[in-house]
Amino acid sequence: MRPRQARPRLIQAMLDSFRLPDLRRRILLTFGILVVFRLIAHVPLPGVDPDALARLFESNAMLGMLDMFSGGAMRNFSIAAMGVYPYITATIIMQLMVPVIPQLQMLSQEGEAGRDKINRISHWLTVPLAGVAGYGQLVLLQREGVIAGADPLATVAMVLTMIAGTMFLVWLGELITEYGIGNGISIIIFAGIVTGYPAMIGSGILVRGQQFWGLLIYGLMVLATITFIVIFTEAHRRIPVQYARTAFRGGRMYRQTGSTHIPLRVNTAGMIPLIFAMSLVIFPGMVASYFAGPTDAPNFANTIMEWFNPNARLPMGLFYWGSNFLLVVFFAFFYTFVIFQQQDLPGTLQRQGGFIPGIRPGKNTSTYLNSVITHITTAGAIFLALIAIIPFIARSITNVQVIQLSSMGLLIMVGVVLDTMKQLEAQLTMRRYEGFIK
Repeated sequence: MRPRQARPRLIQAMLDSFRLPDLRRRILLTFGILVVFRLIAHVPLPGVDPDALARLFESNAMLGMLDMFSGGAMRNFSIAAMGVYPYITATIIMQLMVPVIPQLQMLSQEGEAGRDKINRISHWLTVPLAGVAGYGQLVLLQREGVIAGADPLATVAMVLTMIAGTMFLVWLGELITEYGIGNGISIIIFAGIVTGYPAMIGSGILVRGQQFWGLLIYGLMVLATITFIVIFTEAHRRIPVQYARTAFRGGRMYRQTGSTHIPLRVNTAGMIPLIFAMSLVIFPGMVASYFAGPTDAPNFANTIMEWFNPNARLPMGLFYWGSNFLLVVFFAFFYTFVIFQQQDLPGTLQRQGGFIPGIRPGKNTSTYLNSVITHITTAGAIFLALIAIIPFIARSITNVQVIQLSSMGLLIMVGVVLDTMKQLEAQLTMRRYEGFIK
């Protein structure tokens, strides 16, 4: 085997991947599907005023978050305007419903077949969610004058087209998962985020009045944020586990022992708390916008919009971002404990004859694991909450307004890159054992 220390691990993994025909085919297929996704994202629905649509996106932060999941398709109001956001919502709902509904809990314990059934239910749930979201988008755009009023038949046709666009993107993501590399849904979101950054960075550099030092500090803060995301994404606590099994050989009983560990991740919840928190914080302002009056007129709806505006000046900006911080901490704990209860680690260890050294099986093991997960989730929750308010901190320190730092976008990008790298390295390791790479 050739020495590989001379090149960075990422470059070496890519070079090795292209040397293998099957991996090269998977990578090229993934790129081809992403090209199809970008073409679909630029096929607009008829009757849209581009200038009015651009102004609406500048004034509505919720639409900016949804546009990130659609890969820029919503900003063009294309047939894939909702992206895979309804499918992600359906998946999250199913994850939260599994421990609550006994039938779903039984399905989750049936192995691969049960997971396939839950995944099929998520697909069916995506359709009505996409229909409601698509109709809501049409009503919002019609109210804002972005799209002309349409008759009921045309509205139904547009909603069905948007549902079909979402399901088509979900299908493309599953093709990548099955025949390409990595998690296809995540890669589609990643591609949409990445394609939007060059134009945003270019506009920030070309805008007059932007100070060089402000842009430099902004860039350093982005690099520091990415570094901390990598550290906390990979961080985990190893819980030692020992197994004691009894085997019969030649009429005699033998005790076999072995040891391993359970990796408990510091950031078990991933980006889910950010999605929940941002959706809840933006929702009051979005509802208030329907009842808002002239800007200079005293109006309760105008006040609500100001308090829940992410671009508001101090001190109102502190209220929005402070609420975001606290909600992220809450949802990080909530989602982590939901996932932890689903895994049922103490019961699994007891059934498999495993135990944690120094801890009695059963209730004591459950209490110990709950204590550990609470301590490490505290660090993970504070990390996520700080990541959530990084855009506000960066804008306040550097006064750079054009470039909008998306903490959720960075979290998704780093997570997808790390996951794809691990899958590539796993494929390469398997082939090295089989003798394909010398």
